[in-house]
Amino acid sequence: MNRNLIPALTALALSVLLSLTLSSATAPAFADDSDRTGRTDQQRPGSYLLPGDPVVDGAGGSKFEGIGVDRATGRYYVSEVTGGEIHRGSADRRHAEEWLPGDGADGRFTARGVTVDGAGRVYVAGGPNGTGNDRPDVWVYDRDGRLLAALQVPSNEAFVNDVAIGPDGAAYFTNSNAPQIFRVANDGAGWAATTWADATGTITTQPGFNLGGIVLSSDRSAFVVAQGNTGDLWRFDARTGAATEIATGADLVNADGLVLRGRDLVVIRNFSKSIAHLELSADGARARLVGQRATDPDRVLTTGKLLGGRLLLVDSHFDENVGLPPYEVLSTTMPR
Repeated sequence: MNRNLIPALTALALSVLLSLTLSSATAPAFADDSDRTGRTDQQRPGSYLLPGDPVVDGAGGSKFEGIGVDRATGRYYVSEVTGGEIHRGSADRRHAEEWLPGDGADGRFTARGVTVDGAGRVYVAGGPNGTGNDRPDVWVYDRDGRLLAALQVPSNEAFVNDVAIGPDGAAYFTNSNAPQIFRVANDGAGWAATTWADATGTITTQPGFNLGGIVLSSDRSAFVVAQGNTGDLWRFDARTGAATEIATGADLVNADGLVLRGRDLVVIRNFSKSIAHLELSADGARARLVGQRATDPDRVLTTGKLLGGRLLLVDSHFDENVGLPPYEVLSTTMPR
């Protein structure tokens, strides 16, 4: 489908389009949800437009990866890989805007995972920003965009990928270069980044991207983490940091972002161009495949978050040599 037609689709039309690409008869049904204002799906944008760099003489352009949401304000934040800008938008408005500059601002030249805690603080993962140099790996901002911390993790070879808020209120970041999870918090003595879990000996590091997407289980006892290059899911006990494999019996290679609501776990499989729906036990120890569905073959979706009952999915443009506009976040429904 021509990319330029997508912005004109309503949320209803987008849902119909995606339903035509279901990969099996067991693919999950997608239900309509209303947000707390009572606004219906048809009254929300079917996609959101992100600012980005223009393409001039075949150069420039933008690519994107992470998304975080502030449910208290109805805002979402999207990271730009090409430069490290952070863009912000609202659930009821089609156009987002640049919130934080990149290209070296606060030492940030690229950005990956994003999440927001209950106080509205925005946590940003730097991917390879601090790999092999003295640049920061992670940043923390308040709702007004004031920098609270720019930190290096305890490894100069880390690729800091995704982030989730733990039961203790700290932020937990995955490392795609090693089976590690870093903890970032201010426990009273200032902001610090520490190695919280190291599963070397349990998780085998493979070529490519290892640990990536991360979510907290519904009973808050564990983190569920995707290993993208193998398609494995891992459970990290939130108390001890011990890692155990979650048997799924499913092909989840290229697992990237994870989204959890109740017992419904969505696995976004970027270059596989599909979304898997699994039923996850409350403690994250067991998972059962419900179904898989193909996504738009012209897009590489990386991750997503829930906002106002809608599932927001980032179109990365990773399959393009130069990221070409329009730059979008898609809005659809969550499987149940």
